[in-house]
Amino acid sequence: MLQTPRGGVGHGTATADGGPMSIGTVLNALRDEFPEVTISKIRFLESEGLIEPQRTPSGYRKFSVQDVERLGHVLRMQRDHYLPLKVIREHLDAMERGEAAPLPTVGRQRDGEAVLVEAPEAPTVARIGRSELLAAARIGEPELEQWESYGLVVPLEDGVYDAEAATVAALVSELGRFGIEPRHLRVMKAAADREAGLVDQVVAPLKRHRNPQTRAHAQARTKELAGLTVRLHAALVQTALGVRLP
Repeated sequence: MLQTPRGGVGHGTATADGGPMSIGTVLNALRDEFPEVTISKIRFLESEGLIEPQRTPSGYRKFSVQDVERLGHVLRMQRDHYLPLKVIREHLDAMERGEAAPLPTVGRQRDGEAVLVEAPEAPTVARIGRSELLAAARIGEPELEQWESYGLVVPLEDGVYDAEAATVAALVSELGRFGIEPRHLRVMKAAADREAGLVDQVVAPLKRHRNPQTRAHAQARTKELAGLTVRLHAALVQTALGVRLP
């Protein structure tokens, strides 16, 4: 079991009989130390695999003391160390396996910009070349040029692509099997740009902050908001179509 530093999460964490807690009880326990935490935040952390509360037969979440301790760790590492959720999850999982897991730290780069210095085993952001992207999507140069003209796939400044471009390319290709052409996807691209603009608007104050650590925190906040917007977008599409994906 994780040992909660600094005395653990607020008092009165457990129920009177020491049994499992509802999400509302967990929220009240956490708010002493984390006044900005919300039920949506707890649900999001669950969706990201940071916690795994039990479910009643009717679907209600039931949190153990260990779940709340882990939540406290997650929120504390976000607040104090500005770490991305993926790094936090890997760190806590290593701790639970009994492995030595020193915390990654936020360091300084030239020009005063803050960067995340991850543990050596943490993966770096992958990039792929143009030929690799063509091979992964099983397309030729004309198709890729067309996709680029619609802004569906955009190369980076040095001519390579973010690894996510391979995912986009594969999905565009898959949709093509149903007769959906790249020009039809401009509406999706426009919606994605608007959603990204909304997220940028929310995190802009963090990016402009004089404190380098606060600016570094903008990356974690951006990822969190991106996850929420993607889930909302998917739910809205499913609702509009009257279907529910597995």
